[in-house]
Amino acid sequence: MNVTNLERISVRDLGMIALGTALYGWGLININIPNQLAEGGVSGITLILRALFGWNPAYTTLLLNVPLVFIGYRVLGRRSLIYTIWGISSLSFWLWLWQVVPTPPALDHDMLIAGLLAGFVSGLGLGIVFRFGGTSGGTDIVARITEQRLGIQIGRTMFALDAVVLIISLIYIDIVHMMYTLIASFVFAQVVNFTQQGAAYSARSFMIFTQYPEEISHAIMSELDRGTSLLKAEGGYSHIDQRVVYAVVDPSEVNMVRHIINQIDPKAFVSVFDTQEQLGEGFSYLRPKKSIFKFK
Repeated sequence: MNVTNLERISVRDLGMIALGTALYGWGLININIPNQLAEGGVSGITLILRALFGWNPAYTTLLLNVPLVFIGYRVLGRRSLIYTIWGISSLSFWLWLWQVVPTPPALDHDMLIAGLLAGFVSGLGLGIVFRFGGTSGGTDIVARITEQRLGIQIGRTMFALDAVVLIISLIYIDIVHMMYTLIASFVFAQVVNFTQQGAAYSARSFMIFTQYPEEISHAIMSELDRGTSLLKAEGGYSHIDQRVVYAVVDPSEVNMVRHIINQIDPKAFVSVFDTQEQLGEGFSYLRPKKSIFKFK
């Protein structure tokens, strides 16, 4: 099996990422902004800049994300890098388009409905993006860099960054609107988890029963820089010796592992488990360090 084939770019993936960013961008322009609901991450920063200086989120999304992509390109594989750039570009385009062709719902009279709908639309949009291997840039890139350089888990960094942005958002919204924002954030998390299994902040363990353990193990280590183990096993019926691939990955990497397995052995039997804590080399604290400023 040629592992280089795993980096093929899928037109379907690009289309679904564009659809997901369209939904997410629509929610920001037509629900969050009219109802003064904040947002976490880079999108939240763009809303802050819009409120304070009148800067267009379509442009600030690009301005904030381009340096992050440039700095963090080494922590993204080739496929992830292309998908991330596509996601950022798509989101910027949709943010511009929805301002030119606005379709605002009449929600000014009911902030609860606005908060619930904001969380649902944004969660559905980014859930689709994550499900098909993309990101909208921003805190995901920062979290990956922080994990590699400081050993801090991706989920913790993303949670901390979102919390900081929401606190800063109190500059332009009051406590009441922040409460509705927190409702939207809760709904957002639930919808993302429902739409995209593995997008929560806890880790995932894979046990992969396959005819190609070496190829899958090598692909996971190469594409994700995650350690793997080859466990000895015996078939309960056939009593044939085999090796099982075991790996622990961050939730944001779950779909890449699924993609690797599907490309190498679509008939593989796979079990995925929630993992509450991960310690040791290859996951969070002792991953091989690479200079993010070193170019090849």
